[in-house]
Amino acid sequence: MTKSVANLALLGFCILQVMSLLVSQANGRAFLVFGDSLVDNGNNDFLVTTARADNYPYGIDFPTHLPTGRFSNGLNIPDLISEHLGQASPLPYLSPMLKKDKLLIGANFASAGIGILNDTGIQFLNIIRITKQLEYFEQYKVRVSGLIGEAEMERLVNGALVLITLGGNDFVNNYYLVPFSARSRQFSLPDYVVFIISEYRKVLRKMYDLGARRVLVTGTGPMGCVPAELAQRSRNGECSTELQRAASLFNPQLVQMINDLNNEVGSSAFIAANTQQMHMDFISDPQAYGFVTSKMACCGQGPYNGIGLCTALSNLCPNRDLFAFWDPFHPSEKASRIIARQILTGSPEYMHPMNLSTILTLDSMT
Repeated sequence: MTKSVANLALLGFCILQVMSLLVSQANGRAFLVFGDSLVDNGNNDFLVTTARADNYPYGIDFPTHLPTGRFSNGLNIPDLISEHLGQASPLPYLSPMLKKDKLLIGANFASAGIGILNDTGIQFLNIIRITKQLEYFEQYKVRVSGLIGEAEMERLVNGALVLITLGGNDFVNNYYLVPFSARSRQFSLPDYVVFIISEYRKVLRKMYDLGARRVLVTGTGPMGCVPAELAQRSRNGECSTELQRAASLFNPQLVQMINDLNNEVGSSAFIAANTQQMHMDFISDPQAYGFVTSKMACCGQGPYNGIGLCTALSNLCPNRDLFAFWDPFHPSEKASRIIARQILTGSPEYMHPMNLSTILTLDSMT
């Protein structure tokens, strides 16, 4: 055997070894995240946008104690699900660190400010709308295929756990953003809900067509009860009836749409998470969950600390674990842990048709 042939044989062997190692790493479960600020873990840091969480005191309770782009004092819901899966959180898709074996853990495509509709969040300038997130998903598949081959990529994507969180901004940052908004002049609230549910169905069907087979779909939280809305709309700390009505119309129709989609595809591909009820448990009785308040944000200013952004100049509570809300819109890490626990082990009231622990058990048997 000549030296050049031997070198080629050695190179081929090394490539096979690397491919084998990557395929074995892909045998873990990838985690793919889509949606808005409730699940964004840093994509908006790479964009020219006002919807960002890259300043102190965001991240004050994160392991590094530094802002990460998460709209939290610490970990968010995708982090806590990853923690349960026993693996690192998927990196933001726009992060230059997301390459090689990191791609096999999954990716987070979420972007603060977006909604189901592409005209939601236009005031935030450059954000990754859901149509673009799905384009990035297709791009992600090509990148993974280049690492482990087409067949293994399909297996990884089909076996991935997917989380999508959308809908809240379509009300807060669109329909109710200003009095007499364009969408509120176009649609009555019930008709608007029907419209955005029909648009959401197209998004979920596209995800399925791209290979997603286990998709956790969260409903909207109790939008009328967040500190931002209490500051603007509440006289005595009561939740905004109009935004609560929006949530009560949207969430049941989301569950029905998910049931219809599952019937269409012939499997329980889509799982509905009743995040409205998960939030209402601790909003209605904060003391039962160890909170001193569910009305006032830890970080903010004005009534209920609900006005404007959370910045270094804002009021800041000394103990974040005592507050259900971290900033005017987003739960604290402790509140997110309560939500994540219900996603994992919640009864059918919270997770339909099954919780995440059941999914993981079922999938481990196939």
